Amino acid sequence: MDFLPISLRLTDSTVLLVGGGQVATRKARLLCQAGARLLVVAPAIQAELATLLEATGGRWEQGEYHSSCIEGAVLVVAATPSRAVNEQVSRDARARQLPVNVVDAPELCTVIFPSIVDRSPLTIAISSSGNSPVLVRALRRRLEAMLPAAYGRLALFAGRMRAVVRSAIASETPRRLFWEQAMDGAVAELVLAGREQQAEQLLQRQLADSSALHRGEVYLLGAGPGDPDLMTFKALRLLQSADVVLYDRLVAPAIVELARRDAERIYVGKSRADHSLPQQQINALLLALAQQGKRVVRLKGGDPFIFGRGGEEIELLARHHIPFQVVPGITAASAAACYAGIPLTHRDHAQSVRFVAGHLKNGSLEHDWTQFLSEKETLVFYMGLVGLPIICAELQRHGRPADTPIALVERASTAEQRVITGTLATMAAIVQRQQPQAPTLIIIGSVVSLHESLAWFGERVG
Repeated sequence: MDFLPISLRLTDSTVLLVGGGQVATRKARLLCQAGARLLVVAPAIQAELATLLEATGGRWEQGEYHSSCIEGAVLVVAATPSRAVNEQVSRDARARQLPVNVVDAPELCTVIFPSIVDRSPLTIAISSSGNSPVLVRALRRRLEAMLPAAYGRLALFAGRMRAVVRSAIASETPRRLFWEQAMDGAVAELVLAGREQQAEQLLQRQLADSSALHRGEVYLLGAGPGDPDLMTFKALRLLQSADVVLYDRLVAPAIVELARRDAERIYVGKSRADHSLPQQQINALLLALAQQGKRVVRLKGGDPFIFGRGGEEIELLARHHIPFQVVPGITAASAAACYAGIPLTHRDHAQSVRFVAGHLKNGSLEHDWTQFLSEKETLVFYMGLVGLPIICAELQRHGRPADTPIALVERASTAEQRVITGTLATMAAIVQRQQPQAPTLIIIGSVVSLHESLAWFGERVG
């Protein structure tokens, strides 16, 4: 390790900044955010830097750098275009045993400025010891995307509650274990969701009732249509915190693999004709695992509340007062239509869209077909592969034109995506020849005619 990561408190401390150009201004922004009082030494400074000094109580000493400028500083930063000046600043600071940073010259530095992910009061510093600033910036972008802004709120909450927890749990080890569970459990999730009052109430209950520390929770996560990149950051974060993961055939294996390596994985089936576990047993299993004190993730293909039976699964949890969260996912209709180049609504084709179950709870297709006759509405049938011949026949029998375009999207958003197109009159025969496999989605309406010109992903068959 070439540099020791360390955090400096600079509030109301003098920092010498040598240079007044664009690079110096960037450093000045960061230093002022940390509360430093700047002394800038330079023949000229940018207008932004002058404004910053005026707003923060800093001052500009116009002229060339000289050694006496360092007096009173706790940190020295050199950001001039002159190598000779930068070297002199570095020598003078080292002679006085002051930390010094010289921009783009790590060999002249005793401290370097890391790239910072700021979730104040939580900060994350990333450094390559000056070897690759571009790589550091790339890593910072990834961390910025992964870490919700609310983590700063969580850090403040923990700081506010430290004295409360210390008063309730005197011993260091039990107190540390309590905080580990709180920061990785329901208390933290409530804070991240902006429900701090409820989080504080829960934390107080856990302190008063040690059994509450062992109460589990359940997360119903929308896994999206198949592409792992389409999961939300929140869903990924909760998945990676789970002790147990329940998943079914509609969840892509690549998504299941994102769970912790030591998490228990339970396959619950859920194909149309083959249920490894009936729905009621899945509901009961979620309850039993949570009552054992485990964090349980139920991965749902698409969105939990759009033909995902999420409502059924949380009813039992709510009755037994098990904490749960539902995280929405990209539903199959949105993904399949987008990746197939079929806008679900379009001013020239459809002004509304209707999501329809391709089979009902009892396996039948007993819809009121008269509701599906508007040619200005797109119909999307979920779980309709087996019932497709009936869907096509009933729509025609009730008045939809036989030449109405229809598309079947197989394995939407994955590398195996295939789009099969036809009409209400021809589609059943086409599907019989092509033999697509679930999961599939059926889109019916004038918008399907746009597929050939707008599609950019997947194999086309028609």
